Amino acid sequence: MSVFRIKERRLAFQRVRASALHCCVPLCTVSSRYNREVSFHVFPVDAAVRAEWMQKIRRDDFNPTKNTRVCSRHFKQADFNVTAGGLRRLKKGAVPVYFSWNGYELPAPRPSVWERRPRAESPAPESDSDSEMETEIAPPDHDYSVVPQTGARASNLADENEALRRQVRELQQQLEVLKLRQRFGIERLSASDEDVRFYTRFASYRSFMVFWNLIEPAVTHKMVRITSAKTASASISTVHHPTTKLRPIDEFLLFLMYLSVGFPPRDLAERFSIHRTTASRIISTWTHFLYCLLGSQRLWIPPEVVRAHLPVEFAAFSDTQVILDCTEIFCQSPSSLLLQSEVFSTYKSHTTFKALIGMAPHGAVTFVSGLYAGSMSDREIFKQSGIVKLLKPGMAIMVDKGFVVDNLAPCKVYRPAFLSKKQQMSREDVRQTQSIARLRVHVERCIRRVKENKLFDKEIPLSICGNIDELFSVACFLVNYQNGPLVKAWATQQ
Repeated sequence: MSVFRIKERRLAFQRVRASALHCCVPLCTVSSRYNREVSFHVFPVDAAVRAEWMQKIRRDDFNPTKNTRVCSRHFKQADFNVTAGGLRRLKKGAVPVYFSWNGYELPAPRPSVWERRPRAESPAPESDSDSEMETEIAPPDHDYSVVPQTGARASNLADENEALRRQVRELQQQLEVLKLRQRFGIERLSASDEDVRFYTRFASYRSFMVFWNLIEPAVTHKMVRITSAKTASASISTVHHPTTKLRPIDEFLLFLMYLSVGFPPRDLAERFSIHRTTASRIISTWTHFLYCLLGSQRLWIPPEVVRAHLPVEFAAFSDTQVILDCTEIFCQSPSSLLLQSEVFSTYKSHTTFKALIGMAPHGAVTFVSGLYAGSMSDREIFKQSGIVKLLKPGMAIMVDKGFVVDNLAPCKVYRPAFLSKKQQMSREDVRQTQSIARLRVHVERCIRRVKENKLFDKEIPLSICGNIDELFSVACFLVNYQNGPLVKAWATQQ
């Protein structure tokens, strides 16, 4: 009968639960497996008490779930109520206080079965009364049972402890520096305007922060985040989204690096220590947000404001309202032959997207059209872009020779003269052509600023063609904030 009882006890001791509970406190290895003396408690529902628990536990990037537990060894005995059935329940508002970093040590492990059982005393060795032998006390094999000496020894230990604490502080500082270097953020670029210019196209860190201060209120209250690759969230977050792993300013930096330097989402995900799909959603979110925010601001400048900031070089063309030109960006060739014929540009000998950009005489971008197929002519884009509605009879536009829009524009058109059937241009036509070409070149310099964004240096893949219209418009909008005047002399004139 005793054999069966022993076997039953052994089976009860070896019984393992289907899912053992573990304590979530760092450096605590207590689990519910083979343990009936320690209770495990879930995080409180009260937000204030829950926050105090998380602060006490000291775990970075920690988000407790319904299965997260804290063992009873971290609470005071007065924090528990024991039920009639012997269950231990926490009192309302109880907070863990005992941890390894505040001097708390776990109780000694339970003694083994051999140590708990009484042992029979071994018989004492027979002593020879006739022989008088001197016995020497053997020195201990280990020194852990020796009582430490006081005085000089204690002083040396204090010095060693202080040296170790100083070394720990130095190592912590080095660790913080390494974390800052590994974590890509705006703080990493704040000491170098050259780095800010390379990664964001903003002239300096100060100009970047000025622009950020302008859009930050809208980021906090009006941003609609894309939480899925197919659908956008319909709710407008009034606070920082709890699921975002980056700060809003670092998300803005990630978007600018995608646009300005042309880093793919996989590279950006590696730099910012996030998932690749998260990086793609951040890019889509900020593309749509900046397109709506900056596009809602008025680009078109009234004629009196344009005349007030007119450079001296435009004195002979003082009624010029806008300088227009078309630009093209390469795109991936579609598999459909019909689509290839529509987006193929004979001027570039490649499949392209085409847009019309307008610039005020003093250098500000005042008009951006949508992207059209590369096969479309400049005249047709001028007709469909909607700029005709903005032009008035008292204005004038300055265009290239390919813009034959005299019968479309309701205002005066400055364009280099054609030779037509003449063998030679007149002196007036030559002078006017040279003057117009010398002034019209500024719009090409403005377009070059847009194309300094490395995203447009390569073929636009078909996978982002749904966002390329918004991306190109945002790049044009940002030109007015990222750069200074086109000509340094214009800064003093204005």
